[in-house]
Amino acid sequence: MEEEIVLCAASSYERKFYLNPEFDALPESIRQELQIMCVMYTEDVGGVLMVVFDEEGRLELKVDREEDDFLFDEIGSVLKIKQIQQERRELFESLELFFRVFYLGEELPEA
Repeated sequence: MEEEIVLCAASSYERKFYLNPEFDALPESIRQELQIMCVMYTEDVGGVLMVVFDEEGRLELKVDREEDDFLFDEIGSVLKIKQIQQERRELFESLELFFRVFYLGEELPEA
């Protein structure tokens, strides 16, 4: 089973945002951008959005919903995830690099 590390998550059920304290070193502007992204997703679509790193340092957006949540927009979820991935590609690439260097101990790639 793959080990994942949650960067952040938002829940439309609890109306809460969570940022893993291990990532407090991220600049405030990045933390705010992640919060806005996650909260806006849950406001638009519902459910829970988690931003996680897999064991190789790739960033993934994972969605969960309660079984009896009939208001959850499944089609809207897929479309919104694709939109987020496209609009925030540069942010996600930077976060992956940050994770690989500071958490996995990889060397910075040569420019």
